[in-house]
Amino acid sequence: MDCQSGASGVNGLIPILTRHRKVEEKEMESFPVLKEKTLKESLFQQRNLNVAAISTIHPRASEVSGEDVPDGCFPSSSKDSDEEESSEKVGNSIFYVDSQQESPSDENRGQLNMLSAAYESLDYDTCVNAAWLDEERTKGYTFVVKKDVARWLVVLVTAVLTALVGCCIDITIESLSKFKYTWLKTYTDYGVEHGVLIIPYLLWVALNIGPTLVAGYLGSYVEPVAAGSGIPQVKCYLNGVKVPRVVRIKTLVSKAVGVTMSVLGGLAVGKEGPMIHSGAVIAAGVSQGKTTSFKYDFGIFEYFREDHEKRDFVSAGAAAGVAAAFGAPVGGVLFSLEEGASFWNQALTWRVFFGAMMSAFTLNLVLSTYNGVPGKLTYNGLLNFGKFEDLTYEIWEFIPFLLMGVMGGLLGALYNFINFKLTQLRMRYITRPWQKVAEAILVASTTASVAFLMIYGLHDCRKIEDEASRSDRYPIQMYCNDGEESAVAAIWFQTPEKSVRSLFHDPSKSFEWLTLSVFFGCYFLLACWTYGLGIPSGLFIPTLLCGAAWGRLTGKLMTLLFPGQSWLNEGKYALVGAGAMLGGVVRMTISLTVILMECVGNITFGLPLMIVLMVAKWVGDFFNEGLYDIHIQMQGVPIMAWDAPPLSNNIYASEVLNRPVTTLRTVEKVSRIVEILKSCTYNGFPVVDSIPTEEEARNFKSYGTLRGLILRSQLTVLLKHKVFNENAHVWESSKVDIRLFRLSYPRYFTLQEVDLTEEDLECTIDLRPFHNPSPYSVVSCTPLPRMFNLFRALGLRHLVVVNDSREVVGMVTRKDLVKYRVWKHRGQMGLEELVIYDNVA
Repeated sequence: MDCQSGASGVNGLIPILTRHRKVEEKEMESFPVLKEKTLKESLFQQRNLNVAAISTIHPRASEVSGEDVPDGCFPSSSKDSDEEESSEKVGNSIFYVDSQQESPSDENRGQLNMLSAAYESLDYDTCVNAAWLDEERTKGYTFVVKKDVARWLVVLVTAVLTALVGCCIDITIESLSKFKYTWLKTYTDYGVEHGVLIIPYLLWVALNIGPTLVAGYLGSYVEPVAAGSGIPQVKCYLNGVKVPRVVRIKTLVSKAVGVTMSVLGGLAVGKEGPMIHSGAVIAAGVSQGKTTSFKYDFGIFEYFREDHEKRDFVSAGAAAGVAAAFGAPVGGVLFSLEEGASFWNQALTWRVFFGAMMSAFTLNLVLSTYNGVPGKLTYNGLLNFGKFEDLTYEIWEFIPFLLMGVMGGLLGALYNFINFKLTQLRMRYITRPWQKVAEAILVASTTASVAFLMIYGLHDCRKIEDEASRSDRYPIQMYCNDGEESAVAAIWFQTPEKSVRSLFHDPSKSFEWLTLSVFFGCYFLLACWTYGLGIPSGLFIPTLLCGAAWGRLTGKLMTLLFPGQSWLNEGKYALVGAGAMLGGVVRMTISLTVILMECVGNITFGLPLMIVLMVAKWVGDFFNEGLYDIHIQMQGVPIMAWDAPPLSNNIYASEVLNRPVTTLRTVEKVSRIVEILKSCTYNGFPVVDSIPTEEEARNFKSYGTLRGLILRSQLTVLLKHKVFNENAHVWESSKVDIRLFRLSYPRYFTLQEVDLTEEDLECTIDLRPFHNPSPYSVVSCTPLPRMFNLFRALGLRHLVVVNDSREVVGMVTRKDLVKYRVWKHRGQMGLEELVIYDNVA
């Protein structure tokens, strides 16, 4: 049966299929075959040549081997694994031999000049094919209104669930921490009285190791992607990168339980960062109306089962996580805006803000009710800075604030450098799950040992506060007089959040110089060591605590220099130091400023915070990048920057495209589709009128006139359901529509799951109702910044390169553009081309 009769059951498809445009055939200029040892220097020495000359330069075709291949790339000859990688430096720019290797060597693993081909892009661009248009035409405006109402409902449910997860984490930590520190206080007092301090020490180590063991098991064995704060993964997802397993329900459970255990284990971690990841996972799950982990479909929200809608909901979930963690709904909106601005619109802004507000309100309501004050709503977020009674400043104080910003940038750069080196060692030598768990146990025991030695060795006593103000504190007398407590123990015998609040609000002279200095040095190194372990953990709290410690030292110095001044407040400088340290480490600007302002609750102090964060970022950027960006680069994730590399307008599509290109005809045999899917792992195939001859393919002339683009996932769905032209009953059953693809999202069928007979292989598939008939395309003389802006603003996954006759000559993907990156270090900058590996892990 021909394709027209087979497709007769689909209304509205035939008129669209018959609209063909005749294009004058014009042969593109022949491209020479790529030499395996071509250096990039030759490409960049001819930047001032005209477009015609540029188009004849050796093409950049990535070598591909293994299972993970960049979208649309074509495999070329493989390179020996023991062959040394060639590179050439031209001015400030570094270029490598255009080749792709399976994985880096042990000594090169963890470098910043690599990309992993294991990461694919999201299909954010909606495939407006005939099936999609048929649904839009039949359902009308009622369907549009229904979807809009459903979006608000999904955001509301996401906000409430995110807040409830945060409440569970907070209540669990508070309850178990009270038991832990009460028990430790009892045995410490007993040990001091009887001279057997080894008992409380061993108990402390055991109480740290137990929860850390659980956290390490969850983050190393159960779900490794749940380790860390999750913010780098969320940034990558919002940027358009598909990070495997990042939004699974198993990841959510491991993250929530793991971070609870990490905090209880006494590690230098916080619970706020993982809340952002938790909100993103909840949003991704709720919006799909089904759970693939438990293989259950609720049958709702089927029209949201596409990357475009899912990514928008993830941005709302991330904002809800920020609002729940910090009580900062505006900061949550700005966080999502700052990390995913490429796809932002006004309607999405309003929904995200609504979700952030509802998340903060729900958490406030639940925690206030739990603490016995349901009507006051005084618990804005998991992180509570407390109320600053007098947070004013003099004009001339901007001078010390600026100096503190410089200090924060320097310390942040040092923090990132130390953690970068530690992470390199982990990627090279600590690769097995049991090794990661062992390292986490070592860090937990070391933390307990350092804390105990500080309490034992530093004699810093202060008066015990009255009972009303220390109901949640555990004063340790140690060798102090009656009515006094150890100030060192006051810092360690509580959760890190409460330690930050103590440094902000404890009276002047509560801590001695030596106490703060030793605590800062020890905790700084412990925090550097802890971030990157195979456990769920946050970065905000340990960084704030380090900054609050040296900020309080700065306040004591100011008190020494200007005694008796009413405007002096050690807690105010502790707050500035905390902001400077956090800004110097993470290098976030807009959202971080607003988050801190909302945590403080004083808009007057917003200007000093903003200036300090800006200075800390500028100083830190002089030496290295933010910690999240460093970890993203070490994993080889092809994340796109805000803008294209400067001075790159003389890099053209003819240099970055991949060739040869595997194409499909508008009506293709099933056997050829199966053969192509088996032989390569591409995710996008241009649809053309006719495939090129062997001579045309060998000379890189063209690959047929472009008619559309079809994805690998679409082909597997068509094969699975046998939507062949010869199967009239499939078409006549009216099941061939856009819903067929949504039911398979997001885990599409693999070729192994497709059962085809010999008769099926002889059938044909008409791709025209299902391919994207208007894919984005550029000509070979398009400069790199223009292609970069298309990918960044439209969320593209594939970009087809055509000649003047609209004949396909190549494909450009995200990795082809991201591999051109600008490096900056100590005031110098240049352009480098990254090496693409199958996997950098």
